[in-house]
Amino acid sequence: ILEAARTGDFATVRQLGNVDLNNSQVNCAILHARHMGNSRVGASQALEAFRPGNACWDMMRQLSAANVLQWEHIQPLLRDDIEYDNKANARRYAVMLFSPAQMKDYDALIANPKAWLSGQSGKAQSQEQEELRTLAFSRLARQDREGGYAFLQSTGNTLVSAKNRQWILTQFGLVSVLNLEDRSDQWYRQAGEGFRLSEYNHAWRVRAALRQPTIDWPWVAKTIGMMPPAQQQEPVWTYWTARAQQAMGNTAAARKGFETVANDDHGFYGQLATEALGRKITLPLQAPASNAAELAQIKQNRGLQRAVSLFNLDWRPEAVAEWNFAIKSLNDRELMAAAEWAVQESVYDRAINTSLLTQGDINFRQRFLAPFEGKVGQQARNVGLDPAWVYGLIRQESRFVPVARSRVGAAGLMQVMPGTAKMVAKKIGMSDFSMSDVNEFDTNTRLGTSYLSMVKSDLGNSEVLATAGYNAGPNRPKRWRSSLSGPVEGAIFAETIPFTETRLYVKHVMSNATWYATLFTGQPQSLVQRLGTVTP
Repeated sequence: ILEAARTGDFATVRQLGNVDLNNSQVNCAILHARHMGNSRVGASQALEAFRPGNACWDMMRQLSAANVLQWEHIQPLLRDDIEYDNKANARRYAVMLFSPAQMKDYDALIANPKAWLSGQSGKAQSQEQEELRTLAFSRLARQDREGGYAFLQSTGNTLVSAKNRQWILTQFGLVSVLNLEDRSDQWYRQAGEGFRLSEYNHAWRVRAALRQPTIDWPWVAKTIGMMPPAQQQEPVWTYWTARAQQAMGNTAAARKGFETVANDDHGFYGQLATEALGRKITLPLQAPASNAAELAQIKQNRGLQRAVSLFNLDWRPEAVAEWNFAIKSLNDRELMAAAEWAVQESVYDRAINTSLLTQGDINFRQRFLAPFEGKVGQQARNVGLDPAWVYGLIRQESRFVPVARSRVGAAGLMQVMPGTAKMVAKKIGMSDFSMSDVNEFDTNTRLGTSYLSMVKSDLGNSEVLATAGYNAGPNRPKRWRSSLSGPVEGAIFAETIPFTETRLYVKHVMSNATWYATLFTGQPQSLVQRLGTVTP
């Protein structure tokens, strides 16, 4: 389908397109082909399908040229990528909105916004000129924020509309909070309300409020209340709304929010909500394990048979695709049986990910596998680490795939970077170490646990800081911690980590570790205690 779309053979795409592959680029190619075949494709369909990629960009360009996608559809996407500082994608959108002459202005303002703005005067004569000026002012936030803000105050009233000045101020707030500056909350407050914000910026407006030395809980509640309804209902924001209600003395509303998150979410915020209700974290009711008949039945599934054969041939990418397609229509009991078969085949990542798809029947011993017969736990204990934490980290790093390799070169179960591996091997006296051994189980887990122990010791024995350091490098959490004006609870520190990948990573690992501790000890656990307090 993708090759046919790339060459413009849209008739073939339409012939092949009656299939759900759960692939955004394929979906875009199919919509593009329908449009080229004179079938109506709506803007909402295109925007819902779009994910950055060649087929989707081709679709967007065609639908923009045909006026299916217009200013009101594309301008918010341009602003969002300007906000993310994704210059390549932003320029693709800009080309859809601006004329060639205006694109020269666009390139100039991206390169030097203040110099370009200095050549502007009077009211904007078109929506395109207004937008170019707005984008230029927003780029000042990424340079000298105080100087840029002063320039906005002195010239902005003339050059851009009041509503666009509001959005510009949120860009100052966003870049400021991403740099962990307390001033960020003031800019967000000054921006006011009543204009469009991306979900990303909505989230950071709340995080800016949570980072303040004294948290203004009514403001936290208000900023969450300004989010789109679907975003407000995410576990993270339902939890922080409940915390705000609790702080304001609205006990019933707080309890209702905590109950919602605790019942619906088994992750980080579900665990925190459980503790906010005065309960310790225990395993939910477990579904019965798959029986022999269920296993025998699932092993007759031709798609899964092909996937297992491909795994046995070490054709992993093809095997994963085959497996994922084969499980699309399975019910809970069939998913659990498929996960058990994956365990038997030592394909642990498919076992975990398949078990996570069940809705009613839940088996935490599948979702939180602890393979390798306790050897990981022994490596952890050898360097004084909690085995549950190490298992929680490995589950997030590699899903227990021994030969996993990341796009940046991290290798093995514990995703050890080459430079880190050499440094740690030297420090612990592993004189016979060779990079060719980095995927080997004992070598990888010894290096990984030793490094994690070093990072933890260097960061005040804090698991939450060490988890962040393992992902982002140990110097970054030091800087993040030093930006604090006083002690903060570990949950707030985790939620306000400025790197999206690291923020999600820390929350997953700490939640995983809590479930593993529950499974290993059989005792109720506390995520709040594990997170602790982070001090400057």
